Amino acid sequence: MKSLFKSPQGKQEILSLYDQKLNELNIDSDYLQVETSFGRTNIIATGDPSNPPIILVHGSNGCAPIALETYPNLSKSFRVFAVDVIAQPNKSAETRPSMKDDSYGKWMNEVIDQLKITDVRLAGFSFGGLVILKTLEYDESKIKEVFLSAPAYIVNGNPIKALFKFFIPMRRYMSTGKIKFVESFLKEVFSDRDEFAIKYLSKVFEHFTMDFSPVPVISDKKAKLIKTPINLIAAKQDVLFPGEKMIKRATQIFPSLKESVLLKNSKHVQSAQDNRFIENLILEA
Repeated sequence: MKSLFKSPQGKQEILSLYDQKLNELNIDSDYLQVETSFGRTNIIATGDPSNPPIILVHGSNGCAPIALETYPNLSKSFRVFAVDVIAQPNKSAETRPSMKDDSYGKWMNEVIDQLKITDVRLAGFSFGGLVILKTLEYDESKIKEVFLSAPAYIVNGNPIKALFKFFIPMRRYMSTGKIKFVESFLKEVFSDRDEFAIKYLSKVFEHFTMDFSPVPVISDKKAKLIKTPINLIAAKQDVLFPGEKMIKRATQIFPSLKESVLLKNSKHVQSAQDNRFIENLILEA
């Protein structure tokens, strides 16, 4: 299988930043690896093993240390499993499933089975939301509750806006190597400036083969079959997955929607303040 990393050197540069972020967190953690039919999955676990389990699912072009940094206090109440999603620039297998079928749901259920946990809470951001909803579609029997932050797979934004605000600056960076185009991209995506994201994503754009296939949306029929309680956090200024549009559709199609919140000042990636709000939502649920 051809690697998704464009070169061994590029892979090393990305994974060095991965290790740097994890070291900066300065947390007591365990490294776990489980085998699935899609390949090996890397997991960083933290928190008391006797606590109830929660799995964190990062977004596209992300990694487990970023998810752990986003919600640092969950480990006080949960056994936290931050998963490196397969086919992303991290330490898990490079097998790329299709977003159109149930592969991501099958994969996550295999991870849960290998971890030997039940009554699991799932919390995911952006593409991680798609993974979680696919998990519920495939088999929700081991899932207790889910928390979706600016998730993919419910609605999509205006593709013309996305082209000019995100994809053109990304492509211009890839062709010129000028960091100003990464900063232009992140200014549209992030509510707060993030220096690590600038360094990490500039390496990802340069050295990793990203998935540019269209993001699907869940059908009304599949959504209505889900029984697991869903907590939805949407962002009003999110160009990729517009918050008001998302909440309107979610209210119509998810009978198990427990709570929906619109972050009025948030772009796609939440601010540190909004992440604390989401974290407290999970802790108080």
